[in-house]
Amino acid sequence: MPKGRNQKLKLFFLRKILTERTDREHGITIKDILEILDENDIGAERKSLYDDMKELEKTGVIIKGQKKGNEYYYHVDKREFELAELKLLVDAIQSSRFITEKKSDELIRKLEGFCSVYEAGDLQRQVYVSGRVKTMNESIYNSIDAIYNSISSNHEIRFKYGSWNIKKEMELKKGGAFYQISPWALVWSNEYYYMIGFDSEAAMIKHYRVDKMSAMSSTDTLRKGSELFKNFNLAEYTQKNMSMYEGVEKTISLEADNSLVGVFIDKFGLEDVTVMSSDESKSIIRFRVCVNSQFLGWIFALNGKARIIGPKSVVQQAEDMIKKLYLQYCTIVK
Repeated sequence: MPKGRNQKLKLFFLRKILTERTDREHGITIKDILEILDENDIGAERKSLYDDMKELEKTGVIIKGQKKGNEYYYHVDKREFELAELKLLVDAIQSSRFITEKKSDELIRKLEGFCSVYEAGDLQRQVYVSGRVKTMNESIYNSIDAIYNSISSNHEIRFKYGSWNIKKEMELKKGGAFYQISPWALVWSNEYYYMIGFDSEAAMIKHYRVDKMSAMSSTDTLRKGSELFKNFNLAEYTQKNMSMYEGVEKTISLEADNSLVGVFIDKFGLEDVTVMSSDESKSIIRFRVCVNSQFLGWIFALNGKARIIGPKSVVQQAEDMIKKLYLQYCTIVK
C-alpha cells in the first residue's frame, strides 16, 4: 500500500489517539502514534505528524510535548472539560432523582468520551454511591422535551397527573381527565423537575412535578398568562414555595437564636431577609414564604431555636399543628 494511504482519515484518527490515550499525566511518542495509525491502515510519516498536530490545535486541541530521556512524549493539555468539571457532572447525575439508574450509566459513559482512558477510570471510581433514590419513570426525558417544545412554540400542553396510592401505584387525579396548562418554565427544585405554568380555568400560576405527568402532548391553543410571566421571578417563586407545595404567601416574623441567622439567609436570600436584634442572643427575622405544613415542619426541625411570632394566623396554624402531633403521639406513649 502507498505511504499516503487513507489520508482523509489521518487527522480524525490522530485526534482520537491523542484525546483517548493521553492526558497531562500520560503521553505518547511519535513512534507509538505511527504504529497505531499503521494498525488502522493509515499511512503517515514522522514529519507530517508535527504539521498535523499544529492543524489540530486550530480546532481547540492543545497539544504539548515533554522530553523524557531520548524521546518526546506528546499529550493533550487542554480539553473541552477538565477532569474536575466532569466529576462535578457525574456527581450531579448520580444525585439527581429524576435520572434513572439506566440513564445515569448511559450519561456517565458519554462523559467518559471527553477524557482519556486513564481519566475515565477516575470517573468510574467517582461513581461509588449506590442505593440512591431514583425515579423509575424513563418517559420523563420525553416529557421534559415536550414541555420545552410547547414553550418554544407558544402552545398549551395537555397531560394526565397522578400521585402515589397505598398500593405504590401512580393513581391519576381528576378521574384520569386531562389537565390543559400554559407552560412557562421548568425548574429543578428539591431533587425534582417542576413545570410552572398558568391554569386559565383557575386563573392562577401552578406547578406540577414532571415525573408525575403522563400522556403529554402539545395543543393547538396558544399559551395564556403572558402578563403574569412578563416580570416573573423564577428563583423567588421557587424559594417561597418551599418543597413546591401549595400555600398562601405571607410575611413571617420569628424570633430565633443568632446562630440561625445564616440558616435563614441561605434559605431565603440575603436581600429578602430582614434581621433586627432582639437581645444579646436572639434576633427578629422577617421574610416572605408560602405557608404550609412543610414550612412549619422545617421551623419545628430547628429544635426550638426559632419561634414564629407573627402574623397571628400563622402562629395559630403552628399551634394547631403541634396539638395535632401531640395528640397523635401521646396516645402511643401512654
